[in-house]
Amino acid sequence: MPGLYVSELNLSHFRSHKSARFSLDALPVAIYGPNGAGKTNLIEAVSLLSPGRGLRRAAAQDMARRPDSIGWKVKTLLHSRHKLHEVEIWCEDGTARQVRIDDKATTQLALGHIARVLWLIPAMDRLWVEGAEGRRRFLDRMTMSFIPSHGDVALAYDKAMRERNRLLKDQVRDGQWYLALERQMADAGAQIHANRQRALTFLAGAQMQTETAFPVAELDLVQTEGEMPEGVDDLREALAESRFRDLVAGRTLVGPHRADLYGVYAAKGVPAAECSTGEQKALLVSLILANARALARDFGAPPILLLDEVAAHLDATRRAALYDEICTLGAQAWMTGTGPELFAELGTRAQRIEMVEDGGISRVTGGSE
Repeated sequence: MPGLYVSELNLSHFRSHKSARFSLDALPVAIYGPNGAGKTNLIEAVSLLSPGRGLRRAAAQDMARRPDSIGWKVKTLLHSRHKLHEVEIWCEDGTARQVRIDDKATTQLALGHIARVLWLIPAMDRLWVEGAEGRRRFLDRMTMSFIPSHGDVALAYDKAMRERNRLLKDQVRDGQWYLALERQMADAGAQIHANRQRALTFLAGAQMQTETAFPVAELDLVQTEGEMPEGVDDLREALAESRFRDLVAGRTLVGPHRADLYGVYAAKGVPAAECSTGEQKALLVSLILANARALARDFGAPPILLLDEVAAHLDATRRAALYDEICTLGAQAWMTGTGPELFAELGTRAQRIEMVEDGGISRVTGGSE
């Protein structure tokens, strides 16, 4: 199967790294060292190959190395399905992030056509027990991994909704002001819902078609309150009928922005929100792996995986199972941990980056430490 991996990563004034350069191959990457050594900063840089704000959801100016604050740059050589791309992402003087692919300026959304990047970070551990917004964001990132245009549709929906919300806050009651905006929201909203359902179908198939050491999650898309309008006409009608209620609230109360992702631990029939912390983590790992397997078929190459501190929450058996699945998939997985022992089960199947407290870096390719 054609590969997707980073063979060179060059950082300039990015987070804690004044300057760093890595030459890599397609094997998984085990990054270890003490807390504060900059491990997560490395994988955050790689996450910028995906449309959006990266795994920390940080503003571009917040990624600059302090106290320098002179801007930053991430440059990579990206191998994508037998093609080699030079990708540069940078920010100067607090401006918006800029992207260049093969010496041509482009948008962030263009990254979705040449790369697929998935991540699992500690901040996501409470996904099932916190608010619906985080689960929608999680679902939309998975959806965009299958359908890059999902990002454009979501932006169109959000823009129209912001305009409608402005009318609501200004207590505009003339229905004519709302018609065009609600038409735009209905068109985009129906597509958002269809895209999400398609992504869930991909995930369900990937979970059921492969044996895994991780629990299967049954997923469903639900509305936070009331029924979910799905088609264009249904959503347009629902928006019109909801205007009085929305005027009182000062915001739009119906639409795909009110959806929620409901998960169940399939083997036990227990809602994910009621599972133990360990079970919730295992469900997340299972979904990331299912997403990766589905993408390997749909995109034609396994995605780049970014797994921050994931090994620390798994016992040795589950760690070995995770590494086996990653290697079988053929994904370049960037994984962080505090010590080399967390990656012992990888043996010679990975390359290693050791980081030390003063910012020094020592890379060892292959072999167990």
